[in-house]
Amino acid sequence: MDTIEKLKVLSEDSQYDLACACGTGKEDHRKRGTNGSWLYPIALPQGGYSVLLKTLLSNSCSNDCKYCPLRSETDMRRCTLRPEEVVNLFLEYFKKKMIFGLFLSSGVIGNADYTMDKINTVARILRKKHQFRGYLHLKIIPGASDAAIEETLSLASAVSLNIETPGKEHFAALSAKKDYDKDIIRPINLMGRLTGRGMKFSRVKCTTQFIVGASNETDSEIVESMSSLYNRLNFKRVYFSAYQKGLGNPGIPGERQFLASPGERFMREHRLYQVDFLMRKYGFNANEIPLDKSGNLSLSKDPKEIWADNHPEFFPVSINKADEQALLRVPGLGPDGVKSLLNVRKESRITCPEALGVKGKRLQKIKRYVIFE
Repeated sequence: MDTIEKLKVLSEDSQYDLACACGTGKEDHRKRGTNGSWLYPIALPQGGYSVLLKTLLSNSCSNDCKYCPLRSETDMRRCTLRPEEVVNLFLEYFKKKMIFGLFLSSGVIGNADYTMDKINTVARILRKKHQFRGYLHLKIIPGASDAAIEETLSLASAVSLNIETPGKEHFAALSAKKDYDKDIIRPINLMGRLTGRGMKFSRVKCTTQFIVGASNETDSEIVESMSSLYNRLNFKRVYFSAYQKGLGNPGIPGERQFLASPGERFMREHRLYQVDFLMRKYGFNANEIPLDKSGNLSLSKDPKEIWADNHPEFFPVSINKADEQALLRVPGLGPDGVKSLLNVRKESRITCPEALGVKGKRLQKIKRYVIFE
């Protein structure tokens, strides 16, 4: 295959790693480039969105992740880009101002550190030969050595390593080859330590991803792990990818999962993103997330609204007197809406619902939980 043909194959296969865009809003959806590559959105530090060229270095993989269509046992078209090919492709896009940066991942070519060296070579060439100072999101390969991870952190703007499942027992159902503590938790802990406040690589953003529903984990287990990633390891984002039934090994729990329909599986993913926002943006703790008796989120109702209905003592909230944290607990009000509301309050009292600048069902929802004195 020539370079462009390989890029088409590898960009398509990169769809199975979503750890740079959650896809919950219109700005988050990927777009296909003119030559078949995939361009992914990213929020810019100064506000707004730009796009990344996202590709795998290789879709050859020596691992046996049973949920992954790229696992070693599958019969598929395999190819690998040389580091120089990736660099040339990226610079061609970048010089045309079509992209903001690069997201580079890979299947495991032989072993973790050999693959990491290939990924880091791309970054070294861009940083040192071409003096590129822009955005590079590099994948940490499970089982990578401490030295390989430190080099990646020295070159990257952001890094990610998929945690995959919340705990060793669930992980064992998805891979017989990888060791959860050694290959996943050890490097994740190292990433958290080295990028902590005041540390050498504190500027680097760390993210991870759960494969939701491939094993038989509960939402409560995911929420507990998410809380640890945010509060103990200072990860910047946790992403979720609903397991796509039929792509994995027929013997894994996800093929027999109680959430049989695609709609249910994607709604579960959506509810976990809502919980993620509650914890990152709204000030909720893990123990405040409403779960049913089986430890799972409701598929039929927003978790924030469930929390509000379960805490009538907290409501109604005064639109004119409540502080920011109290207002963020109101269903229908988000961080931007609360910020706007507080700015209006500096100038005058808010005497009617219409002054909130919200309409329709959302306004009706807000009115159930607030008072306008």
